[in-house]
Amino acid sequence: MPIISIIGRRSIRVRLLIWTIYGLLAAGATTMIYPFLLMLSGSTKSSVDSPTSNMIPLFMLNEVDLYRKYVEALFNEHLEVTKNVYQSSSASFRTLELPSNPKPGLVATWSDFLNETELPPYTYAIGHIEAPVTRGVLPSHLRAFKQQMIDRFDDDIMAMNLVMKTDFVSWNAFALRREEYQQRRNKVLDAPFNQAQNKFKAEQPLEDRYYFSIEGFYRNQYLKSQYTIDIAAYNLEHDTRHESWLQVHLDRRLPMGSGRTDLERQDWQDFVRTIVSLLWLRMDVDTAPLYKEYIAKKYGDIAELNLSYDTRYTSFEQVPFPTACPSKGAGASDWETFLQGWEDDSGTLYQAPAEALYIHSVDFLFRDHLQERYYSLQKLNDDLGLAATDWLEVLPPQQDWHYQAFREKTTELRWEFLTRNFITVIDYLALHGRGIYNTFVYCTLAVLSALIINPVAAYALSRYKPPSAYKVLLFLMLTMAFPPMVTQIPIFLMLREFALLNTFWALILPGLANGYSIFLLKGFFDSLPRELYESAQIDGAGEFRIFWQITMSLSQPILAVIALQAFTAAYSNFIMALLICQDENMWTLMPWLYQLQQRSGEGVIFASLIVAALPTFVIFVFAQNVIMRGIVVPVEK
Repeated sequence: MPIISIIGRRSIRVRLLIWTIYGLLAAGATTMIYPFLLMLSGSTKSSVDSPTSNMIPLFMLNEVDLYRKYVEALFNEHLEVTKNVYQSSSASFRTLELPSNPKPGLVATWSDFLNETELPPYTYAIGHIEAPVTRGVLPSHLRAFKQQMIDRFDDDIMAMNLVMKTDFVSWNAFALRREEYQQRRNKVLDAPFNQAQNKFKAEQPLEDRYYFSIEGFYRNQYLKSQYTIDIAAYNLEHDTRHESWLQVHLDRRLPMGSGRTDLERQDWQDFVRTIVSLLWLRMDVDTAPLYKEYIAKKYGDIAELNLSYDTRYTSFEQVPFPTACPSKGAGASDWETFLQGWEDDSGTLYQAPAEALYIHSVDFLFRDHLQERYYSLQKLNDDLGLAATDWLEVLPPQQDWHYQAFREKTTELRWEFLTRNFITVIDYLALHGRGIYNTFVYCTLAVLSALIINPVAAYALSRYKPPSAYKVLLFLMLTMAFPPMVTQIPIFLMLREFALLNTFWALILPGLANGYSIFLLKGFFDSLPRELYESAQIDGAGEFRIFWQITMSLSQPILAVIALQAFTAAYSNFIMALLICQDENMWTLMPWLYQLQQRSGEGVIFASLIVAALPTFVIFVFAQNVIMRGIVVPVEK
């Protein structure tokens, strides 16, 4: 029977009251839904959108925010590399804007160059392999490479470590090394793992790559560190009139000719001899005599050189001159020393002449490609719609190229950014210990024990009504007065005495009986008609049959409530589970999620909270009718 009758609802006052109640309920629901939507939106965040708080992620609503998130992921959250490649001065990924004047003709020529030219692995890196700022995220290419290794080694991390010469303790510790081959200190590694990484990145789509720009590195990380970010300071020192840093270019060879200053030449030499990686440098063949004179003076005896080089030359004239730096060994050290300069005991300096040095970067290779195709700047400008006055002004259009690829896969990118934090959490739980299995066993045993022990105790108190029934109930209710933290140490000591630590018994026994559940069940059992028991006894039913077929059958709603409570308590058990099961092989999901949250950023933390809440939510959704009956029926009776 409704609280307000149909006739009563015709009154304006009653209707106003009903509308007020509905309004209050809606407001209350909003206060619950709004934080949940914020958490759901937060589960998609990375460092670029972490300061924002919106119910709907911004990258789902507009192209600019999606583009910023895409570029951040493409460059693996390394802003300095982004600025070098894009010739940008953005202070953050959050201030990055869409290309204002894309050049499709130049982009097409750049694509042709990449398809026609086989560039070595050190000239480029791929995106979506790490997220050092966001922390904890598994980007798409890292997931793919890890899965490739899992399949190759049959999920055996130790076998992979043995073959690949790595030392990962688990698949969750698996990571790719950051590739950054612009500075001198960064070397190319030739280990099996790095070879596998190079093979993997060569198989990825071209648009998922970014090619290192040595000119951008020269401008942004060398010149600006010397002369500040103010172009006026550079102009003052060099007696130039550049309007912006974009007008300062890196020459392939030592800057010569009219208008070039000694300081520009000094900058170029310092950069080449001490800063930039040797991978990008070359020496003219004409330098060979001086180089051989240098190594002859350094080693003195060809036998000494053979010992260092592991060779069998009979004279220094037989030693080949490497125009590029050898990849490793004494030859690489000698080449670098010759580049920087070496003095013998008499003070004679042996050094590669600056005029014999040149830069062999992707920037210059692309310009060579343009010169071969268009012959002159005029034809280049006419065909591609440019306005270049010097070949140095033409750089690889990587930002336009990436933007073109971005526009073709916006749906795919949105799905990736929506799901990658959740994939990270699920991947972590699936590959970490036995968390899922332990939680399933623990929750199953907890629910079964709650549905056996508590009903039996409540049935005895309700069916036989002993004189001390209410005292027993009072005692059971008193157990709720003590916070769980108070009982943790005594329980731990008892379990240790019985040698039950790190077992499922340690998880189950402390919560085997619950005072509140017994109290709730007794109240429900008391509401059942006594005539049913009397009829069953007349028909010859035993006590167990009465309990099982009558009491338990009629108590399904309240049993559903008890089962949900037992499941929730077991599933969310963290402190106690961690205290009594310190062996990682016995950890449930909650300790593992805690470990994940400690090493992860905001997005992964929110995603882990949502994943953790899903089982309880799903169970309630599918069993809500039975559960609500368990709450309402006792009140009605």
